[in-house]
Amino acid sequence: MDHMSSNLEDYLEVIFSLESAHSEARAKDIADAMGVQRASVTNALQKLSQRGLINYQPYSSVTLTPEGFRTATRIVHRHKVLFDFLHTFLQIRPEVAEDTACKLEHHIDDESLETLTRFARFIMTCPRTGKDWLENFTRTCSERGTCTNCAECIRSCLERQDDKCSKSS
Repeated sequence: MDHMSSNLEDYLEVIFSLESAHSEARAKDIADAMGVQRASVTNALQKLSQRGLINYQPYSSVTLTPEGFRTATRIVHRHKVLFDFLHTFLQIRPEVAEDTACKLEHHIDDESLETLTRFARFIMTCPRTGKDWLENFTRTCSERGTCTNCAECIRSCLERQDDKCSKSS
C-alpha cells in the first residue's frame, strides 16, 4: 500500500479509539474528536474506504476492516511508545509529550521505533541502569541542572553496583 498522509493516519487512529470504546464510529463523533467539519470527515472516510481500511457508507457508522485494524494498531502502538518514552524516560510534561508523540508517530520508521523500544526495555532491566537510575535522572531533570550532589550520587550508584556484583558471585 502506498504512503498514507499524517492526516489520514489521524483519522484512522480516532476511528480505532471510537470503535474500541463504542464498537463503531460515527462521522459526527469523528468530527468532534478531531475538531473538524463533517465535510472534512466525509472526504477522509471516502479515502480510507477506497484504501480498504474502513467499512463506510454515507449516514452509517464506520468500522475498521481487518487491514484497517492492523494499520490503526500500528499507529496507536507508535504513538504509545513515543509518548511513554518522552513522558516516562525524558520526563516531558504529559501534554507536551502527547503533542510531540502525535507529530513523531507519522515520521518514525519501524527500525528506529524498535530500537527505541529495546533501549527503553534496557533502561528498565539492566542492572547498571534500572528503576533507581531512572529515578535519579528524574530528580536531576526536575532540578534542571542544579544538582549539587553528583559526586555522592555516583558513589552511591557504584556501591549499589558493587553490592549487586558481590551478591551474584
